[in-house]
Amino acid sequence: MLPYAIIQSQVTQALAEDIGSGDITAAIIPKNNHAAAHLICRENAVLCGKAWFNEVFQQLNQQSIYEQETSVNIDWHFADGDSITEDQCICTLTGSARTILTGERTAMNFLQTLSGTATVTASYVKHLQGSHVKLLDTRKTIPGLREAQKYAVSCGGAYNHRHGLFDGILIKENHIMAAGSITKAIKTARDTSPHTLKIEVEIETLEELQEALQAEADILLLDNMDNEMLKQAVSLNRSYEQHQAKLEVSGNITHERLKSLADIGIDYISTGAITKHLQAIDFSLRFEK
Repeated sequence: MLPYAIIQSQVTQALAEDIGSGDITAAIIPKNNHAAAHLICRENAVLCGKAWFNEVFQQLNQQSIYEQETSVNIDWHFADGDSITEDQCICTLTGSARTILTGERTAMNFLQTLSGTATVTASYVKHLQGSHVKLLDTRKTIPGLREAQKYAVSCGGAYNHRHGLFDGILIKENHIMAAGSITKAIKTARDTSPHTLKIEVEIETLEELQEALQAEADILLLDNMDNEMLKQAVSLNRSYEQHQAKLEVSGNITHERLKSLADIGIDYISTGAITKHLQAIDFSLRFEK
């Protein structure tokens, strides 16, 4: 789970965006009206985002104290990472009708987005079952929700790559062009960066792979290579006696291709699709009569 301060900040911003100067529609409901509501999932999914959902009503509960409204309590029936099916009740909310109405959209926005991320991740991971290959995310995330989406990726069964530009070295094509060569880029990175950080280099040809191996890169990102070329890359890496690198594959990663990639002999597969091509999960909140 993420540090509470991150979740708190994201929810505070989202509530301010939605409520602004006040919920003028919920104001038609008497302050002392008490309600019960059920959150229903309308499709099969992997649940993620409970902490954000809870925090929405936690912050609204604190405001309700000063407005003499009852607090909202949430009874969850599932945990993050659980598989849920169509028409299941995910949780029940009881308390101030006003507060439930004010918070429902913001709370469900977090839940639908993070569950969408976890769900598409799980669909990719399923194709890698039985292999040692790990699925990784990328930095292709929704602005402001990177840590939340990376948490959702872990709920879906995959692993986090670097969280940002500050915690991992990934030398890509433009870095190589600016530095002058793969060898120069790796040498500078090794001379100027903490020794605890692995050095990863993006590779597009077998010649670049050999240069990176000679310069002792720790991880090679094999970008947009077809399966035949990947097999050659694996063979070259295994034959290099002085230094072998971990191999990561990226580019054109589809469900149909995952199984064949798992059998080639690579270590990691990274894809931005699990965080940027997600489809929000359909949730619905229904009041009891």
